[in-house]
Amino acid sequence: MLNNIPDCEEVEGGTNSQGDGNPKESSPFINSSGSSGVEKTQQYDRKNMALFEEEMDTSPMVSSLLSSLANYSNLPQGSKEHEEAENNEEARKKVVQAPRMGTVMGVYLPCMQNILGVILFLRMTWLVGVGGVLGTFLIVFMCCSTTMLTAISMSAIATNGVVPAGGSYYMISRSLGPEFGGAVGICFYLGTTFAGAMYILGCIEILLIYIAPQAAVFQIEGLEGAEAEAGMLNNMRVYGTIVLSFMSLVVFVGVKYVNKLALVFLACVIVSILAVYGGVIKTAFDPPDFPICLLGNRTLFSKGLDVCAKTIDRGNGTITTKLWRFFCDSEFLNATCDEYFTNNNVSQLQGIPGITSGILAENLFSTFMKKNDILEKRGLPAVEDPDIPLANSNRYVLADITSFFTLLVGIYFPSVTGIMAGSNRSGDLQDAQKSIPIGTILAISTTSAIYMSSVILFGACVDGVVLRDKFGEGVNGNLVIGTLAWPSPWVIVFGSFFSTCGAGLQSLTGAPRLLQAIARDGIIPFLRVFGHGKANGEPTWALLLTASICEIGIIIASLDSVAPILSMFFLMCYMFVNLACALQTLLRTPNWRPRFKYYHWTLSFLGMSLCLSLMFICSWYYAIVAMVIASCIYKYIEFCGAEKEWGDGIRGVSLSAARYALMRLEEGPPHTKNWRPQILVLVGLDEEQNVEQPRLLSLTNQLKAGKGLTIVGSCVVGTYLNNHPQAQKAEQSLRKLMETERVKGFSQVVISSNLRDATSHLIQAGGLGGLRHNAVLVSFPKNWKKATDSQQLSNFIEVVRETTAARLALLVPKNIAAYPSNGERFTEGHIDVWWIVHDGGMLMLLPFLLRQHKVWKKCKMRIFTVAQMDDNSIQMKKDLITFLYHLRLDAEVEVVEMHDSDISAYTYEKTLVMEQRSQILKEMHLTKNEREREIQSITDVSRGSIRRKNPPNLHAQKTDESAGGSVEEKPEEEVQLIQGMNTTLIPTPTNPTSPTSLSAQAVSPGEAVQMTWSDAIDNSKNPSVAIPEGIRDMFNMKPEWENLNQSNVRRMHHAQKLNEVIVRKSQDAKLVLLNMPGPPKNRMGEENYMEFLEVLTEGLNRVLLVRGGGREVITIYS
Repeated sequence: MLNNIPDCEEVEGGTNSQGDGNPKESSPFINSSGSSGVEKTQQYDRKNMALFEEEMDTSPMVSSLLSSLANYSNLPQGSKEHEEAENNEEARKKVVQAPRMGTVMGVYLPCMQNILGVILFLRMTWLVGVGGVLGTFLIVFMCCSTTMLTAISMSAIATNGVVPAGGSYYMISRSLGPEFGGAVGICFYLGTTFAGAMYILGCIEILLIYIAPQAAVFQIEGLEGAEAEAGMLNNMRVYGTIVLSFMSLVVFVGVKYVNKLALVFLACVIVSILAVYGGVIKTAFDPPDFPICLLGNRTLFSKGLDVCAKTIDRGNGTITTKLWRFFCDSEFLNATCDEYFTNNNVSQLQGIPGITSGILAENLFSTFMKKNDILEKRGLPAVEDPDIPLANSNRYVLADITSFFTLLVGIYFPSVTGIMAGSNRSGDLQDAQKSIPIGTILAISTTSAIYMSSVILFGACVDGVVLRDKFGEGVNGNLVIGTLAWPSPWVIVFGSFFSTCGAGLQSLTGAPRLLQAIARDGIIPFLRVFGHGKANGEPTWALLLTASICEIGIIIASLDSVAPILSMFFLMCYMFVNLACALQTLLRTPNWRPRFKYYHWTLSFLGMSLCLSLMFICSWYYAIVAMVIASCIYKYIEFCGAEKEWGDGIRGVSLSAARYALMRLEEGPPHTKNWRPQILVLVGLDEEQNVEQPRLLSLTNQLKAGKGLTIVGSCVVGTYLNNHPQAQKAEQSLRKLMETERVKGFSQVVISSNLRDATSHLIQAGGLGGLRHNAVLVSFPKNWKKATDSQQLSNFIEVVRETTAARLALLVPKNIAAYPSNGERFTEGHIDVWWIVHDGGMLMLLPFLLRQHKVWKKCKMRIFTVAQMDDNSIQMKKDLITFLYHLRLDAEVEVVEMHDSDISAYTYEKTLVMEQRSQILKEMHLTKNEREREIQSITDVSRGSIRRKNPPNLHAQKTDESAGGSVEEKPEEEVQLIQGMNTTLIPTPTNPTSPTSLSAQAVSPGEAVQMTWSDAIDNSKNPSVAIPEGIRDMFNMKPEWENLNQSNVRRMHHAQKLNEVIVRKSQDAKLVLLNMPGPPKNRMGEENYMEFLEVLTEGLNRVLLVRGGGREVITIYS
């Protein structure tokens, strides 16, 4: 099973990974039918494994496991190197080879190459000049501290088990879950893509400004202000697009050459840095000659100047210079010149005074400038009239952008990114768990030292006006850092050019593979197309998308504008790396055992806080945009993405939060204001384990405006060992239906020897701790009158009894098939509430919850209550309106008066038929001898009734025989129960003395079902139960009526009268809610109870019978 661990990893990341499909895992026991006993004997012979041979099907020997782990090769997930895929045989050979790179070549140098780059060469001196040594040092310290803390967190995650390649995406997705992993993975991908655009823009800037200015397509000489800026940006766009296309083609065709040239590009970076340090040392005793020409205190544009002077003496005369011609209208001494030019002298300043010059004190503090401000030398006097407008601005060195502290942070931060380079190569490392922490932390320490020392050395060696000259316009167009380099500025120029080219190629190589890994994980459905590539594994479609996004950065065309964008994405990525480490540490999950021990959750939390702070420091609006993008991706994955179980930390947070909340809920029952229906839905299953009443879940969905708990429970008859597969199938069926009906909750299937016990177990054991159901929803039994479904009747009554004993609310929808689905809409109608007895407010609350759903939204609520003879119906209506006003419920109110009336003959007939049927059903469950005695007893009673014997004597006789005591001595409630138990059976008048007739009725109980609801019309349809001619007169039945249980007669009378009122008032209502009477406590009156419910709800389409749970669920208080 573990012979190919890489394949298992690949399956896990696939789009359709729902398990390994091993049929043996679906059985609780090992299925050993696949091999015979002889084969097993041969297989494990002489291996001392006979005792465990049954377990070998799923549990391999330790030697096999260790062998599999030794041959493990964690190649980059979702990608293969181009050169490994050129030849399939060669690829296979490389898969089984052990990785060869160590800490230096595999982690340290790649991180160095990615961290040191374009910002160091093109913007570091400008950052020091504008922000000052102290401000820039603070920026560098903050950014480097952020990456160091992130590296510590990343090292802990990377050493907590084997990390396949995928970098931060893999670590975050497996630590925080697919939602966070996908969101941050896309952010990291976008950051890497925009980093490619930034490197390309830096490459073009070096080319067009410092190497070949004459190659510009849009000439900017002679242009001023916005025109010159637009021309420069257009040049960047044209050349950037060309370079991007060329680099994309190189990556598409020969990515292996990019990998092999990586060391060359790294060598360029190292040589350039060494040249800078060499130049700094040289300035201590031999500063280079880079003069700056100043007019007053303003820095002059050096291009086109022949000498830094207004005039020069030549022979016996004085002649003007090119500088004179720039500011005067002619070359003659009597020409009219610019006033500032006239009032101020021209001076020359050494741009690089050297490390021993003491210039550091002058550069300590910041000098922020607005766009088009002139670079001025501090402390140098100048004569200036503020009322005179600036003229000849193109001859001065101007600030190209408005600078401020937060802008400097956003521009600088990309220079410290690239710390993930080592973890991205974890598949090629000999010992990733050792190399990644050491190599990454050493690389960050080295680069941080380089950056911090550069800030101090630049401030100590170079004059402030040169540092603030971003493009070297005052030093003959030289790269400012190049003026400091030794032996020549061209070392820096060409070194930075090749390093930016290499970094751009690396970004265009890495970003598509990251996108391919995300796409192959299948967590973002619309990205799946980018998981495909060429036959050799190259991510062709991902490369195309990467180039397209990179072109957006090229169109922006400004390195200073692109840098804050990628800063956002990288900072968000680093923030979630720190969050992942902090969560895993705080949750103390058993699997969190990193080999890197020098971490703490406080460090991770500090790193996360720094990342979040830097995001808003850099650019608050970019930060919001980045968060919106990540949030949208998160929600998209949550609702539409593939469900993955990666053992992530967010699930651990959910478990911890759930445990904490459950412990809090255990402290006491919820307040009435916090009460909401937590529903246990009991559904039946057919032979195929499909739900028989799917509309129950539709009603559950419509009741869920309270946002409470929902448990859908069902039962499977049998034993757990034999019927476990059926239970799994039933649970899948429940989950599928819950998903279809959009019911959010849990499903639970119980296996028991009978449905009665299983239902009782669900009611008792459903939920957990304080998060338990407080209401049970069960459908009204349809065929309870059939003798074959007598168990269904008994089960339903037991549910009613148990919910009453457990103080749970009970909801019983009748005619559930007639209830609306979630897709239906009622455009009008009423929800009628018949409030007979107070049930804690359930009848008031349920219509309110239903009307929150779109199905019932347009239905109006009506409340009916019943007034007795001694009630003041007018005052009742006023009180009820006031009560509803305080409950904040809108409803029409009507008080129905029910007067006492004589019990009709129809009621007696109804009761008689009910008791006959009850006795027949009872007789069906007797033994043969008991049945004969019961028939003889029934015959005697019938003859006695016909002879008009005294009914009380007969009743007392039956009571003594069955109950063994006097009814009058019992309390009223017990009297009712005993009378219900000892109901006298009067056989049908068809043949009152014939046992054969009774037996026929017992065998065919359908006749009794018809009799129960038969009127004069029904008798014509069923002649077998027709009343003979001599007994059609109701007065001839009076003896039988006198023998009836008077409690049953009275209940039937009230049920019938109440039903008449309800049908008259609520015939057209969309739903009728009604108090459900209490169940009988004795087992013999169950059929009578169901008959009362039938009579009570007869003639109504949709009825919801409601029993309260014995506590208030609605309150007038806030």
